[in-house]
Amino acid sequence: MACKFALVSTAVIGLMTASMGTASAEGALNIFTWGNYTSPELIKKFSDTYKVKVSITEYDSNDAALAKVRQGGTGFDIVVPSSPVMPVWIKEGLLLETRPDQMENFKNVDPRWVNVDFDKGRHYSVPWVWGATGVTVNTKAYKGDINTSALFMDPPKELAGKVNVVPEMSDVLALATYYVGGKQCTDDKAVLRKLRDTLSAAKKKWVSITYSNENQYAGGEFLAGVNWSGASYRSRMLDDAIKFGYPKEGFPLWTDSVAVLKDAKNVENAKLFQNFIMAPENAALISNFNRYNNGIMGSEQYMDPSLKNAPELFPSAELLSHGIFTIPCSPEVQAIYNKIWTEVMR
Repeated sequence: MACKFALVSTAVIGLMTASMGTASAEGALNIFTWGNYTSPELIKKFSDTYKVKVSITEYDSNDAALAKVRQGGTGFDIVVPSSPVMPVWIKEGLLLETRPDQMENFKNVDPRWVNVDFDKGRHYSVPWVWGATGVTVNTKAYKGDINTSALFMDPPKELAGKVNVVPEMSDVLALATYYVGGKQCTDDKAVLRKLRDTLSAAKKKWVSITYSNENQYAGGEFLAGVNWSGASYRSRMLDDAIKFGYPKEGFPLWTDSVAVLKDAKNVENAKLFQNFIMAPENAALISNFNRYNNGIMGSEQYMDPSLKNAPELFPSAELLSHGIFTIPCSPEVQAIYNKIWTEVMR
């Protein structure tokens, strides 16, 4: 899901406002989000429009973001959780009910992203981007079917030893569960044993379990691996032989959304940002940078032309039919998944 690029750093985008001369910032906005996920052009436009100094701190997983905010006193105003964990943020009272559904630009939200299960009616969050978790493969090295999780669950000899798997538990276990014939959040003991055993056997043919970047695929360090659609697209921009596969056994669909933290110090600026990114021309800036689709109607007309026919953003209906939106599992099932994941990660 979520989850999207390897770069983990802190970038102070507010430095961009230095070019504004003597104009003084009217407050600040501190964003906590995924690495290499936020368009500098978008931030500069927001900063110039509202005279707000924006800083961005990056994380590499939903678990890391949640753990950090739970500690309190972060100073962050905005966070960008993925759909499977959004209910946790809301239930634990970590988010402010900003009522995006009452904001001016909410009319631009695609109806399918309005009454979502993780935030009914959008009282807390607005769409950022959505995508799929599947497999990235170098088609110069492998000529077979790319739309299968077998590429990492049972790697063929052409790929064995050059497979990378992102350390994102929910995504990897979802793909693996579907591959062994199970359903999301299953408590079937036979399926769970098969899941554990198949993953453990597959790991012997992986080269790493890490957050990859586009250069590692384009440079041949990795020939295949579990990856996100937009991240895979960025690799294809460097090498046309890099393709993204949508596993026919089933794959996770996810969406990340922008929400305001309950203890935010710059609430009005955070609300301005929520409304700002629901404007089609601004949502397009997001997609143009991170190469994911967004949930804002009319944004296509402002997108880079190369995005409009990209299979990573607009897969065929047949491929998309195998996608399954990830939901939170019960605590009991999640505990089992945690145990399996811990064994695999050893």
